[in-house]
Amino acid sequence: MAESLSPSASFSARPLSQDGAIASASSNSGLADLNPPSDSAPNDQTKERIETILQSEIGVTTLLARLKQSIASARDFSTFLKKRSVLEDEHAQGLKKLARQTQEAAHKPDTRQGTYSRAQDEITRIHEQMADHGLQFAVSLYQMSVDLSELSENIEKSRKQWKASGLAAEKKVTDAEALVEKAKAKYDSLAEQYDRVKTGDKQGGKFGLKGHKSAIQQEEELSRKVQNADADYQAKVQAAQSARKELLASHRPQTIHQLRQLIFECDSGLTLQLQKYAAFNERNLLGKGLCVSPLKNAPSDGPKSLREIVHEVDSTKDFNQHILTHEGSSGAVKAPEVQYHRHPTLGGPLPGISPAPTSQPGSFNTRQNAQTSLAVPSQQPLASPSSQPVTSPTTDLPAQLSPLTIMNPDTTDSASQYQAYPGSARSNQPLSPASAPAPFPSSPAKPFHQTSSNAPMMQPPNGFSNNLPPVRPVFGLSLEDLFRRDGTAVPVIVYQCIQAVEMFGLDMEGIYRQSGSANHINHMKAAFDNDSSKVDFTNPESFFHDVNSVAGLLKQFFRELPDPLFTRQFYNDFINAARIENDGQRRDSLHAIINGLPDPNYATLRALVLHLNRVQEHASNNRMTAGNIAICFGPTLMGASGASLIDSGWQNRVIETVLLNTFQIFDDD
Repeated sequence: MAESLSPSASFSARPLSQDGAIASASSNSGLADLNPPSDSAPNDQTKERIETILQSEIGVTTLLARLKQSIASARDFSTFLKKRSVLEDEHAQGLKKLARQTQEAAHKPDTRQGTYSRAQDEITRIHEQMADHGLQFAVSLYQMSVDLSELSENIEKSRKQWKASGLAAEKKVTDAEALVEKAKAKYDSLAEQYDRVKTGDKQGGKFGLKGHKSAIQQEEELSRKVQNADADYQAKVQAAQSARKELLASHRPQTIHQLRQLIFECDSGLTLQLQKYAAFNERNLLGKGLCVSPLKNAPSDGPKSLREIVHEVDSTKDFNQHILTHEGSSGAVKAPEVQYHRHPTLGGPLPGISPAPTSQPGSFNTRQNAQTSLAVPSQQPLASPSSQPVTSPTTDLPAQLSPLTIMNPDTTDSASQYQAYPGSARSNQPLSPASAPAPFPSSPAKPFHQTSSNAPMMQPPNGFSNNLPPVRPVFGLSLEDLFRRDGTAVPVIVYQCIQAVEMFGLDMEGIYRQSGSANHINHMKAAFDNDSSKVDFTNPESFFHDVNSVAGLLKQFFRELPDPLFTRQFYNDFINAARIENDGQRRDSLHAIINGLPDPNYATLRALVLHLNRVQEHASNNRMTAGNIAICFGPTLMGASGASLIDSGWQNRVIETVLLNTFQIFDDD
C-alpha cells in the first residue's frame, strides 16, 4: 500500500477538449475506481429527478456553482497540506539538531559518563530515525499539495471554458425568444389598428393626424404592414424554436456532461489525496513507533527499544566507576594515624604507647619506600631487564607482569597495580636478587594502559582455540620493536585492516562502532601472530566477510600496545592541549606535540588519521562523524586505565581535533 501511495503517484488533472472528450482514456477508469460504492448510487427515481433539474434552465448555472465549490475545497486542502508539510519539516529538522546537540553535550567531560552516556547515544540514534520519518512525511505532504494545486488550476481553466460556451448557447436561445416577444407585440399592435380602420373607429390617436389620406388608403397601408409583421413574427418564432431545439439536443447536454465530469474529477482527486494523507499519517506514526519499540521475534532479536535502553542506565554503577577513577590520585590515600613519639633524651616511649605500625599496602609510605628502593640501586641491587633471560614467545609459562614494570615510579595508576603478583606480600625491606621473583617470559603481556586484573595468567576467551603458534607475534609488541623486526614504519596489520575497511566497509553504518565476532577476531589475531605476510585482507574470505571484525581487530591491536599510540610520555601534553578553547591554538599545539612522537608512532598515526578522515567523509552513509570516531578511538589510542578514565572527554577532543584538521597536521602524499 505504501508504494501505491507514494508521492510519485500524483493525481493530475486531464485537460478537456472543446467537443467534450477527455484527453486520456485511462483517466475515466481511474476516476471510476474512485466513485462512491455501488450501494450509495442513486436509484432510478432519484436519477430522474436529478436529470430533470440538470436539463432545466438552471442546470448549467447549478453545475457551475457546484464545480466552484469543489475547486475551493481542493485549494483549501492543498493549502493545509503545504502548511502541514512546513510544520513537519521544521519539527524534523529541529529534532535532528537537538539530538546532535544533546549527544555532543553528553560526551563533554563535565557531564555524566558510563551507562548514562551510552544510553544517550542510543536515544539520540532513535530520535534521528524518528526525524528521518518526519522528513519523509513532510516531503510526501508537499508533493500532495503540489499535485492538488495543479489539479485545481487545471479544473478552473476547464470550468471557465465550459462556462463561456454553455452560457453563450443559453443566451442565444434567450435572445431569440426575446425577439419573438418583440415581433409578436408589433404584430398585435398593427393588427388592432387595421381592425379599427376596417370598422370605421376614429378613436385611434395617431390616425387623426393623417387626415390627408382616405380611409381606403389607410386600410391598404395597414393591411400591408400587418402582413409584413406577421411574416417577421413567424420567422422569429421559427428561429427561436430552432435555437431551443439545438440547445436541448446538443449544447446543454454536452455542457452538463462536461461540467459533471469536471466535478467528479476534482472530487475524486481530492478524495485520493485524503486517502494518501491518511495512509502517510499511519506510516509516519507506525515508523516512529517502531523506532521507539521495535517488533522482535525474540528478546535478543533486533535493536533495543527505548524502554530497554533506559532500563540499562545504572546510576550506582556510574557512581562507583566515577569514584574509582580517582583511586590513583595522590590524595586518594588514608592519612597516617598521628602517633606520639617521646624523645629519647626523656627516656624513650612511654608505657602503653606502641611504636608506629608498618605501612599498609597502598599507603603513601609504602609507595615512597618502593620508589626509594628502585631509585637507589646502590643500596638495593635489582636484576635489570637486560640481565634476565629472554624466552621464546611460544612458551607456556604464565604471562605475569614484572615487578619492575609495575612499580615504575614514572607511571601513575591505581594502588592495585603496585602489587607484584597475586598473593605476594609487600614489605618495606629492600629487595635483593635472592628475594626478587624469577624472570618472566617475553610473550605478549596485557598492555599497561588496559585495566589489569589479578589473574595470574592471560588465556584466550573461552570457546576459542589458537592452533597457530605465534612465530612472529604482532600483538603486545611495541611499534619500535615491530619496526626493528619488520622494517616497516606502519605495521602490516594496520595496513591490512585499513585496506579491508576502505575496500568493503566505508559505507557500512556504524563501522568502528559496531562490535565484530570475538571468534573471528581471535582467529585473525592468531593468523597475524603466526605470520602476517601470509594474511591478505583484499580477499573477504580471509576475514569471514565480516568487516566489523576487521575494525575490532585493528582497535584491539592498538589497545594491546605496551605503550599507547600517543605514548604515555606525551599524555599530559595532549590533555593540556585539549583544554585549549581556541580551535586554532588547540590545533597548533596538538600539531607540535605530534611532530615530537617517535618515528614509528608518527607514521602509524598518520596512516590511521588519513584513513579515519576517509571514513568520516562517508558519514552520510556510515553515520561516523569525527565526533563519533573520536568516541570509539579516544581511550584506544591514548590509554584507558587509571587516571586517564577521568580524561575520557579530553581524549575524545584530541582525536576529534586531529581528524577535523587532518590535512593541516599531515600531508596527503
